Amino acid sequence: MSAPLILDIGLVLLAAAAGGWLARRVGLPAVVGYLAVGLLVSPFTPGYVAGRDQIHLLADVGVALLLFEVGIEIDLRRLREEHRSLLLVAPIQVVITLVVSVAALMAVGVSPAGAGLIGLGVASSSSVVVVNITRSRSRTTNPPTERAMLGWSVVQDICVVVGSVVLLGLIGLNDRSPAVALLAFAAFVVIAVAVAWLLPHVLRLLRWEHDLFLIVSVATGLTIAALGDYVFGVPLALAAFVAGLAISEGPDTGEARRRLLPFRDLFAVLFFVAVGSLIDPTELIAALPALGLLLALVVAAKVAVSFVAARIGQLPRPLQLAVGMGQMGEFSFVIISVGVVAGVVPADWFAATLGAVVVTIAVSAVLARMVGPRLPEA
Repeated sequence: MSAPLILDIGLVLLAAAAGGWLARRVGLPAVVGYLAVGLLVSPFTPGYVAGRDQIHLLADVGVALLLFEVGIEIDLRRLREEHRSLLLVAPIQVVITLVVSVAALMAVGVSPAGAGLIGLGVASSSSVVVVNITRSRSRTTNPPTERAMLGWSVVQDICVVVGSVVLLGLIGLNDRSPAVALLAFAAFVVIAVAVAWLLPHVLRLLRWEHDLFLIVSVATGLTIAALGDYVFGVPLALAAFVAGLAISEGPDTGEARRRLLPFRDLFAVLFFVAVGSLIDPTELIAALPALGLLLALVVAAKVAVSFVAARIGQLPRPLQLAVGMGQMGEFSFVIISVGVVAGVVPADWFAATLGAVVVTIAVSAVLARMVGPRLPEA
């Protein structure tokens, strides 16, 4: 019967709405409320338990569409014109954060492959949280800082995706040799580029067919993401991002982005509730040392490095920018989850990652408001 599934989804979304509202009332981002609701409906806490398999399936669809939309939203041409310095300083931040994190993780006994994936997770920020910081009604960022923060997030996402695909290829997931894995990724990129050429022509024909336009846009994202995962061995969420990135330029795909935006919050809610439902408090307590190291790496190897890089790049409000980027997010979860499935990331580090996602999202969103002057009320 489908009624229990529909009931689960409805109750979870209503609880998430309440959790997000309460979080905002106490000065926290709504994402923290969504994560808390996931914890409350998980099998690790007493009370109501949502159907995890169904919620996770919807979350997989949600994160694929979310990252597909994030990829579409990236305007590479505008980025080149407005934020040339970001094309240098953001990759430098990713590389330094990765190198420092890998060294620290290997020093405490994590394998090189696991350290590389966790390090990429530390180097990555949450595009959803960055967007919320720059668009919140209680924000203290100014337009130049917002543009720099969003641009930094874009370049960071691209660097982390490329790095994770290369690293996953070198690890040799799915019984493929590194050479075959990298060749498969190259083939996937070729297909994504071919779709990028074809899709605008199709969307142009459907521009005034609003329902068909939206259906084709969503179906394209899901299909390309699924092909990347099933045929070419590229993790679902990463494949969705690459597909969105490939078709990001042009007025017709821009219209697709605008029509997908109303669904973005719903995708994000499902994803963060699912993340919260994975948190086992007993495992998290056992993983406190690992959690402490991850938090230290976010501060020392990411926020501090971002601040220095922003100063070098002469970007506006470098402290606020660095603090705003100081969280682990959706790419962190996706990359480290792949490492857990592959057996290269230990379970305690996965629990620590979930904890770090929650803590860093809450702290960075709050501090990003505090380090900048409050904007005058409209």
